[in-house]
Amino acid sequence: MNKDIATPSRTKEILQKYGFSFKKSLGQNFLTEPNILQKIVATAEIDEQTNVIEVGPGIGALTEHLARAAHQVLAFEIDDRLIPVLADTLSPYDNIKVVHNDILKVDLNQETTYFDQKGPIKVVANLPYYITTPIMMHILESKLAVDEMVVMMQREVADRISAKPGTKAYGSLSIAVQYYMEATTAFIVPKTVFIPQPNVDSAILRLVRREKPAVEVTNETEFFKLTKSAFVLRRKTLWNNLLNTYGKDEAVKNWLETSLQQAEIDPKRRGETLSLAEFARLSNALEANKQK
Repeated sequence: MNKDIATPSRTKEILQKYGFSFKKSLGQNFLTEPNILQKIVATAEIDEQTNVIEVGPGIGALTEHLARAAHQVLAFEIDDRLIPVLADTLSPYDNIKVVHNDILKVDLNQETTYFDQKGPIKVVANLPYYITTPIMMHILESKLAVDEMVVMMQREVADRISAKPGTKAYGSLSIAVQYYMEATTAFIVPKTVFIPQPNVDSAILRLVRREKPAVEVTNETEFFKLTKSAFVLRRKTLWNNLLNTYGKDEAVKNWLETSLQQAEIDPKRRGETLSLAEFARLSNALEANKQK
């Protein structure tokens, strides 16, 4: 077995060898605790049937643990300085493909033709803090059949994603992710096990794809527009936020009033008190009452 990349001494050795300096703009924090990496792989229940997508492999610390357990690993790295490092650190493994590209710009359905057998596809990654949400939404909206995501992110973002209605953390992000996936926080990762040390603790979030979306909506685009609009001004009522988004002329007000009545939702409530099912009811009523 090769010596783990993720030990503090080996990480420092690799960084020195390549004269690597961290770019704050890329949110680079490298994990230096192999036990946590093993725990991530175990949480994702990866075996030799599993195909894995990784985002931001860094120097390959998590990548090698994934390669040992999975059938194949497809890793996306944006930083060109890390491509030669990865070619070196991951040279013992023949089941990894590193794509030098921005995950937000690739066609995931095209890229995953790399996988040579039909197995479950899972996303396992230590996501860059500054771009966690766009990456997750890009993967969810790509229509790629991702069965599960086990991703590390700032603890506060994990709390927002798994939040329930009526809590301070609940918002349009909670709804967007929970529409597709069931979200649970698997465990917390202390900030002390990273180089450089971030300011906050991280959380490992486990997201399992639902067989079908959590609620039935007649127009997905409008459903997400509605849920976003409900949280634009958190302290305002649902009614104020809807007027803010859809407009204030009489025809629009009538349309909103009729739809709210049909969905049996009090316009004086705040967006954070509405469940996914209530948002779906309102979205469907708005759609049904649209002026043709």
